[in-house]
Amino acid sequence: MDARSRLRGWLVSPASFIALCICVAMVTVLQYSVRAFIPGSLEVGGFTLANFTGLDKPIYVNAFANTLLLSIETTIFSLLLAYPLAYALVRVRNRFLKSFILIVSITPLFLGEIVRTYSWIIVLGSNGFINTVLRGLGVIEWPLNLMFTHLGVLVALVHVTIPVVVLMLATAISHIDRDYEKAAQSLGAGPVRVFLTVTLPLSMPGIIASITTSFAWTFSAFATPQMIGGGRVPTVSTLVYQLGFSSMNFPLAASLSMAGLALTVVSLALLGRATRRLKALGGH
Repeated sequence: MDARSRLRGWLVSPASFIALCICVAMVTVLQYSVRAFIPGSLEVGGFTLANFTGLDKPIYVNAFANTLLLSIETTIFSLLLAYPLAYALVRVRNRFLKSFILIVSITPLFLGEIVRTYSWIIVLGSNGFINTVLRGLGVIEWPLNLMFTHLGVLVALVHVTIPVVVLMLATAISHIDRDYEKAAQSLGAGPVRVFLTVTLPLSMPGIIASITTSFAWTFSAFATPQMIGGGRVPTVSTLVYQLGFSSMNFPLAASLSMAGLALTVVSLALLGRATRRLKALGGH
């Protein structure tokens, strides 16, 4: 066995073990989802499909719809805010400015999601930074209601997602051959037209990867919606937590988890079909 084969074995073995553990966990959740709930007991009853048939109640439908809406909004705003940062990170020549943009863009990755979420609690609270500044300037008389709202959760989710999106977009932009842009300029195209017809289409692989990643990441987010939303902004993950650890209804929580997983797969499949035209655009 040569060195390359041994290295491949060392890499594949841990990945296979982790994949096996994930499969076992998923099977466990699946079997819980088709078991009956016994009130007042951690034990589960016999097999039943009642957990799934009851997911059409307004509280669950609202959680699914709100999760989808937050995922779409976070994806859009993250892309709009991250693209200029990624473009500047790649194209700026000043080393100091480039380093500053890099630090500002990726530093949140080193803080952890819980720390970042707590920082937004300080910023968005009734006595937080935003309300304190606005009241000091005389713009508002009473504090704005930013915590435990859809807007507050959205702002925090965008902040969590932007660093990853910036890195993906910067990688895609850095691989663009500048000769294509120079050719467009030599043909009389202005800076805006060069960007719209050359740079943007050629960065489509990074845009598509960013859309997929930010959507899936937001759909499964828990800490940020739970802490910023405070239970008033229902999502699939927070509702699973409430059912499992507040009501101790683990079968219903498991069925909601499986339904959320199915919705994620369907949403990503539809998203993949919707971005086929963008992929074709990026290939030219």
